Amino acid sequence: MKTFPVINSTLSAIHLGEFVREQYNLGDNVTCSLLKTGINDSYLVTTGTEKYVFRVYSLNWRTEKEIAEEIRLLNLLHSNNIPVSYPVPDAYGNYIHQLQAPEGKRFGVLFSFARGEKLLNFPAELHYKAGEIMARMHQLTLGLKLERVNYDAGVILVNSLEHLKKFLPSGTAEMDFMLSTQRYLLSEFVNVKTTELREGAVHLDIWFDNLAIDKEAGITLFDFDFCGNGWLCFDVAYYILQVNSTEKEDTECKLKTEAFLNGYESVTKLSAEEKRMIPILGVSLYFFYLGVQCQRFDNWSNTFLNEVYLTRFINLLVKKYFEKNGLG
Repeated sequence: MKTFPVINSTLSAIHLGEFVREQYNLGDNVTCSLLKTGINDSYLVTTGTEKYVFRVYSLNWRTEKEIAEEIRLLNLLHSNNIPVSYPVPDAYGNYIHQLQAPEGKRFGVLFSFARGEKLLNFPAELHYKAGEIMARMHQLTLGLKLERVNYDAGVILVNSLEHLKKFLPSGTAEMDFMLSTQRYLLSEFVNVKTTELREGAVHLDIWFDNLAIDKEAGITLFDFDFCGNGWLCFDVAYYILQVNSTEKEDTECKLKTEAFLNGYESVTKLSAEEKRMIPILGVSLYFFYLGVQCQRFDNWSNTFLNEVYLTRFINLLVKKYFEKNGLG
């Protein structure tokens, strides 16, 4: 019988562990277990003394060059003492491995383990520290150009809405809101004072799910899969957007947002135009990540994405944040 083609697979953790043990000279006491599947798949690799995470990129999600640029950025940050999960070379000095999966060639990279836990809610002093770390990172990435995506209005607002249209019918109140909001946001992108916005390499996905918090190690950033080029205040905007999403009490939300901004500005100042754009870019990033969810329906988001989910997401998150900040 002919083998039927697949579009996505989960690689065997046992066999992946054997591959990693051999490639990285990790010794005999190596175990490998699946952490999670998703946009990419992550495996926990343990030896007698160390832990690592092996990421297997989905088919055609990132090119080898894009992954190499992610590695270049992480090595820059790690060498300058920014607390990140960094790539680990194998015994031959290679970072990127080609893995022949049933659906085609996928890439794999081993990363250092980010010690600590993910915390949905954490104290204001840690938000201050997160602001400090982000600002220090931006000092290094200011003016840095990666051979990766440029986060402009087309990528953030136009392409994303085209993906959304495949799942949310036209004529609904939610789609009407997204269309009118897109027009407003596109106008803001055109009229922004670009000379007052710093540009460089951005993470674009710094929130509690990509922070490991440890009592001894402190905060470690990980998952730079969406890194690219854009205004540095994209990172600031996304972090504050997520604080607004996770902190339900207004006083607590305001306290922690101010702590984060104070931490950031203890290292480098935000311009008035950057501060003005924070809520605008925050709503824009809701557009972008809704687009990602729709784009990756076949091999990730199909377990939760449907019209009901999109309706609730737009009303409870996008529209609420838009109105809370008096936009439009």
